[in-house]
Amino acid sequence: MIAQRLCASSLKLVTSQWTARFGFGCFFRACSSAHMMQPESVGHGFNLELSEQQKEFQSVARRFAREEIIPQAAHYDKTGEYPMPIIEKAWKLGLMNHIIPQHCGGMELGIFDICLITEEIAYGCTGIQTAMEANSLGASPLLVAGTKEQQNKYLGQLTEAPIMCAYCVTEPGAGSDVAGIKTTAKRCGSDYVLNGEKMWITNGGKANWYFVLARTNPDPKVSAGKAFTGFVVEANSPGVTPGRKEWNMGQRCSDTRGVTFDEVRVPKENVIGEEGAGFKIAMAAFDKTRAPVAAGAVGLAKRALDEATAFALERKTFGKPIAEHQAVAFLLAEMAIGVELARAAVRQASWAVDHRSPYTTYYASIAKAYAADIANKNATDAVQIFGGCGFNSEYPVEKLMRDAKIFQIYEGTAQIQRLIIAREHMKLHKK
Repeated sequence: MIAQRLCASSLKLVTSQWTARFGFGCFFRACSSAHMMQPESVGHGFNLELSEQQKEFQSVARRFAREEIIPQAAHYDKTGEYPMPIIEKAWKLGLMNHIIPQHCGGMELGIFDICLITEEIAYGCTGIQTAMEANSLGASPLLVAGTKEQQNKYLGQLTEAPIMCAYCVTEPGAGSDVAGIKTTAKRCGSDYVLNGEKMWITNGGKANWYFVLARTNPDPKVSAGKAFTGFVVEANSPGVTPGRKEWNMGQRCSDTRGVTFDEVRVPKENVIGEEGAGFKIAMAAFDKTRAPVAAGAVGLAKRALDEATAFALERKTFGKPIAEHQAVAFLLAEMAIGVELARAAVRQASWAVDHRSPYTTYYASIAKAYAADIANKNATDAVQIFGGCGFNSEYPVEKLMRDAKIFQIYEGTAQIQRLIIAREHMKLHKK
């Protein structure tokens, strides 16, 4: 198992300086512990205290973000370069692919633990965090419905080398309306032939393989729950063509592209689950990933709060730090409230996933919607506190404001989250 090999050879993967700073030996022993693999290890009943292993995860990710990501974040934002050097370091140090099962060589951490790590990485840069975390979204459909053979083959690749995968569902004319996708897959002997175009695919040009959702039933009257099928499509398959890299408002180092499928042949053994079950599988994947996405938003919100606080304590007007002016102090207080409440929502949602709660979808959408809004509010307030400096690209909060917006859009818009919350709330009310 790759996780076990990493544990045994961690000192060979990093320099002695890294080991002294991060204490990776302890970190990997925690990763390989069977006790840590079980969500129930958090404890029974109501408990807000993290375990020692969870504190170690958090500490390692926090140091990595501050010492490896923050110093490089502005460079990657300005150039749009894919942060492969940082991703390779993160992969070697066990800071990626936590969701992958042990039988595939992964750590198989619970979503709660993953959120602890994700928040810290996002504090450094959400563009880099999104590039790293996209693997979890691409992998999740295989966790939901993939066979052991499919999981070993494709998820195992992610643990054997620092490679990427991608979740290919969104199309130019079908974003939130997933049921409106036009990509088709027609049975041809023992294969399926895919044709269509996907859009806004994170890691679209860097992935070794994609999860692709395509229509297999041409009847427009058939429900979405029976009309679509999920496939694993290898990126080097003939007919697969990634488009140009998109230059986005924020998170610019994340590789976002369209991907075209032109007469792409996919073997039937690459069908995820059963034919016609793809829509349900694609949607079920979000229950596993929305809490970590929300954790990323919390990381950005906390970074905005910290940057604004440091500036407010240093900047003086009328003879005293602006933090001592009530107008600014109240802004900081509201930002702090938002961080704490959003983090609490993330932990509630991640706990629900790990314990297979029937309210998982409800809590996941609440966490995603609220944390995304707080990330945007805190980034905007940070720019306000910085004043003219906040509007300048030489200061970090301008980037935070641009990076924050996508949290209200990807993996389900703010409005879609509210539709889901309302639907789930009504179900609870009718019980």
